[in-house]
Amino acid sequence: MLPGSIQITGEALSGGEIKDICDSLKENSVRLLSVRACQLSDRDFGRVCGGVAQCHALAQLNLNLGVVSNICRVKQLAEALTTNRSVQTLFLHGSPLTDAGLTCLNPALSTHPSLVSLDLGDCMLGDEGLQLICGMLPPDGAKSGLKELTLSANPAVTSKGWARLAIAVAHSSQLRVLNLDYNPLDVCFPQIFLDMVENYPTCLRMLILAENNISTELQQQISDLLSEGEEEEEKEGEALGGAGSREREREREKTIWVAQNNSSSHMVLVTSGLGDSLLAETEM
Repeated sequence: MLPGSIQITGEALSGGEIKDICDSLKENSVRLLSVRACQLSDRDFGRVCGGVAQCHALAQLNLNLGVVSNICRVKQLAEALTTNRSVQTLFLHGSPLTDAGLTCLNPALSTHPSLVSLDLGDCMLGDEGLQLICGMLPPDGAKSGLKELTLSANPAVTSKGWARLAIAVAHSSQLRVLNLDYNPLDVCFPQIFLDMVENYPTCLRMLILAENNISTELQQQISDLLSEGEEEEEKEGEALGGAGSREREREREKTIWVAQNNSSSHMVLVTSGLGDSLLAETEM
């Protein structure tokens, strides 16, 4: 049987439902697990994490909107991800991690061999958390490094923290999509990114700066420069011939596109071209 998906939103999960989820994980019959905005006991959360640790098929794990609600759960998730080797996309949007929680998660996230997409939006992070995230960006041995990162709505991060992130993105990062919407970014930070994409080679192809106090002109300048970089990639692929073009196409397919909805609605869309997988969440 091909691995399938479990998608539950905004429910109080019973012991029987938790058992079914855990059994499916242990049987490697789940590729996508989403328990977004669900209520479950600490004990049951630990049982789910135990299943995640044992599952070799799980590629996408969605724990958005308060499911990882305390430091005990953060530690349980960290233990699961230390053992798990298959998760490629992890959603923790709207979890009250704070820098302390991310410090606990960091060893598991920074060494995970498959993780390429991470959503830490609205996780109450500050500059210390941003410094840890910078360490997750570059590839290291068997670890490919993050290709998509969401840091939306983390207003405690200062300009110093954002500047450190910009430097990390410019230096040996594989990041292609960076979401920074709903942050009180001042003009200095986007100017740093403008200088980066103008003067340094970068893999970045999409930078989301919506709902910030940034001029439309500056956002357009950055967007135009990123588009130029993508066009240059395409020309290089064509110049390399058939084999090069196919390789470039495979690289483009590895980019993960994510659309997040607000807390009152169901999942909108998640697709991935990673490897031979095709994951999709539609409105439930």
